Amino acid sequence: MPQEAKQVAAIAALMAIWWMCEPVPIPVTSLLPIALFPLFGVMPTSEATAPFANHLIFLFMGGFIIALALQRWNFHRRIALYIIRFIGFSPKRLVFGFMLATALLSAFVSNTATTVMMMPIGLAVILQAKAEFSQTGQSREHSALDALGLNLMLGIAYAASIGGVATLIGTPPNTVLAGYLATTYNYEITFSSWLKVGLPLSITFLPLIWWWLTHVANPMPGLNLHRGSDIIQKELKEIGPMSLGERWTATVFGLTAMGWIFRSSLTSLCPDPKMISDATIAMLGALLLCIIP
Repeated sequence: MPQEAKQVAAIAALMAIWWMCEPVPIPVTSLLPIALFPLFGVMPTSEATAPFANHLIFLFMGGFIIALALQRWNFHRRIALYIIRFIGFSPKRLVFGFMLATALLSAFVSNTATTVMMMPIGLAVILQAKAEFSQTGQSREHSALDALGLNLMLGIAYAASIGGVATLIGTPPNTVLAGYLATTYNYEITFSSWLKVGLPLSITFLPLIWWWLTHVANPMPGLNLHRGSDIIQKELKEIGPMSLGERWTATVFGLTAMGWIFRSSLTSLCPDPKMISDATIAMLGALLLCIIP
């Protein structure tokens, strides 16, 4: 009996046991071949996923599952708040902090989900600033305050799109393009090869859009925010210390991202490195999140 056949039998036995005993949900067990067949050299990811869909669909699905875990444990919100606090609280720094946090999260979490998360934080900062100026009677700064509101809302929206370009899973059109090139021209775009083009574009356009918003479109002359940090500190206090689930989610997210970036080096440890794809790594990360309590 060939070694590959033994491995298929072992994986099938594992799936049968998991289906009967349900240590994880039944649909999760069904995804095991997509991760394990390429890992043990049975067949490439593209063949393992062929009965269901293009393998890039499973890359995107794995990314979505990891993003959902980040949202469930509020890890993405914690990252965003720490970035904003690090950048600073002057009006221009605040806008850039929000844009940087949005772009970074949008590279892995969907653009819409990132925007929905960031908008309430931005609105809280704007409302706090308006209340502060209403109490002190600084009506002359209301126009600059309106400009801050425009810059924050537009900055979050633009940054979500800019960040979505950075990685292959940042937004669905990226995966559609990769699938089209693979099917039509037999040209594979890996996570790391997309990163070489997408990341420089995001790094270039993010400060350009920020400069255009804050210096040309909606300048904010004479505006000073004295209590902007209070909102961020309040949000961080509400989140509280990192829970065990959040730590595990952050660990799996970090390992998956490193696997995508350094795939060529890591796959040398497998029986047949050519069988491993970005979708394999994505599904491994997704399965880990369902297996770890």
